[in-house]
Amino acid sequence: MSIRKAFLILEPGSINRVFLSLLLLTFAPCSWALPQDVSGTWYTTSDPDWQYQGQSSLDDSSLRTVAGVELSGGNFWFEGYFDLSESTTHVLDFKNSSTIGHFRHFVFDEKHQLLATSEGGIQSHVDNPFFMRHGREVSLPPGRYRLISELSSPFFLAQPEPYVDSLADYRRAIKSGNALVLIGFGIFFGLGIYYAALSLTRRRTAEGMYALFILGNIFYNGTALLVFAELFDLHWFYLISVPILFSNFAYIAFVMSLLSIDRNNHPHLYRMGIAMYALLGMFIILAAMQPGWSLEYARYGVALFLLYGLTAGIVRARQGNISARLYLIAIAVFFILGGLSISMSQLSGMHAIYVEHVGLFAVAVEVILLALVLSYQFARLQREKEHIQKRLKHSNHLAKTDALTGLSNRYALDKELDRLSSEGSLTFIDLDRLKYYNDQYGHARGDELLCRFSRQMNTTLGDKATIYRVGGDEFAITCPDGDVARVERIMSEAVASIQSDFEFAGASAGSAYVHEADDISELKHLADMRMYQNKQQKRLK
Repeated sequence: MSIRKAFLILEPGSINRVFLSLLLLTFAPCSWALPQDVSGTWYTTSDPDWQYQGQSSLDDSSLRTVAGVELSGGNFWFEGYFDLSESTTHVLDFKNSSTIGHFRHFVFDEKHQLLATSEGGIQSHVDNPFFMRHGREVSLPPGRYRLISELSSPFFLAQPEPYVDSLADYRRAIKSGNALVLIGFGIFFGLGIYYAALSLTRRRTAEGMYALFILGNIFYNGTALLVFAELFDLHWFYLISVPILFSNFAYIAFVMSLLSIDRNNHPHLYRMGIAMYALLGMFIILAAMQPGWSLEYARYGVALFLLYGLTAGIVRARQGNISARLYLIAIAVFFILGGLSISMSQLSGMHAIYVEHVGLFAVAVEVILLALVLSYQFARLQREKEHIQKRLKHSNHLAKTDALTGLSNRYALDKELDRLSSEGSLTFIDLDRLKYYNDQYGHARGDELLCRFSRQMNTTLGDKATIYRVGGDEFAITCPDGDVARVERIMSEAVASIQSDFEFAGASAGSAYVHEADDISELKHLADMRMYQNKQQKRLK
């Protein structure tokens, strides 16, 4: 089955043809006279030695008539007629496609006299008078003329058909198509560099493969639409087909990476992707053996990755993957526009817009839509990152916080002691009579005592010292400036304040300076020993 049969719904006359016509009105000329199609006959020959000798008619030659050029390439001749009603400069060009290797025009009058010749093509080094166009100027008086055109090309994308337009109308008509090419290349270069940079910085396969896909389309469109020939004097014709053969690989890899398709989680889609790789690899081998068919194999490859992308998008979207649902919108649009571009051989009523323009437009639209899909992914990843950071921060806070009093705990104390300067001090506090209130009135009353003391101390200490609950009835205070007297005074005031409700409550404290100890363990030992000494002294009174 051919690509055109595979995309039968996209054939001229269908509703999709109407859609394409409406789409192309954006880029088509609108208010001036339509160009004149040159009606005539196509010829070819199986004799490789036959050459055109400048004869004014091909009727008596050994050439045989054909319906048009063959997409697999070759040498073809066209003979037709056109009429000019006014004496002004006109332009000869081809509609439907710009993918032409070489061409030569010969214009004869009714007396069979040769009046004008011109040549060009992607493989030709002749300068083009019109940017990204095959148009050639002819200045002829009114009358009827015979046109003989010779075309030679390794392959054709669509059916080129000669037409004649006035110079003024031609210049206006080609602006829209040229603008589309420039805009499309701006999108390709901008987002291509963006995807490549993302791939390198984030080490993600999806963006890297899509950057390669865009690169393949830059080579294809740049060559087919004469951009490379005009700007870089690059005329290698197979840049139209070869990059696409490999960019089709990149697109399959992009879809599998974007939609997280792997052997374990999505075995059917994974095997389908591997089968696509095998078919695309076979197309590359066949294209190497039959270069004239390389563009056709590239088009079959486009059909395959469109089918795979649509299938994978539907399956993953039904499984609830949000990225797949967004991707499905992009691939559905690309499937329609891309299907049109690979299935059409001519554009009825369109002269300045080529099938190549439709393909470029299809890829540009998908590139933009996929940029939105990837932007959503990045936004989702950022939200997930912020959520994780928030949870980590909360977990870190819980790890350093005493659940009952809300004070920092022993873990936070150890961290602070690592940062405490030599002028600082550590005070250990033991809250007296906590067991009494737990035994007599229950643990709720004991907890209230702990919380009252904690709030009082934390509020009064301010930012000059920090209090920690290190366990049970034990607290610790770090003081960066080593003002132990202030710490003990505040402790005494806190105890006096809570004794209005907890008559038998009290506190014993012991302090040590950082410079007194060789390490943190010794500092803790000194403070703890002095606290118990203070406690013992109070018991002896």
